[in-house]
Amino acid sequence: MFEHYFQCPYCWEEVSMLLDPSVSQTYVEDCEVCCNPITISVEFVAGELTSFSAENLGQ
Repeated sequence: MFEHYFQCPYCWEEVSMLLDPSVSQTYVEDCEVCCNPITISVEFVAGELTSFSAENLGQ
């Protein structure tokens, strides 16, 4: 697992999540601080994080 830190697009707090480097995916997860839904998009190539985005669910 890979721990990644990012800023919540709603409350702007820094949060972290564990990412699985064996799979690229897009999913919705609630912010651990403000509980708003965040669309998470993650891409890995050869086990290296190549792209990460955390956006408001409505965007």
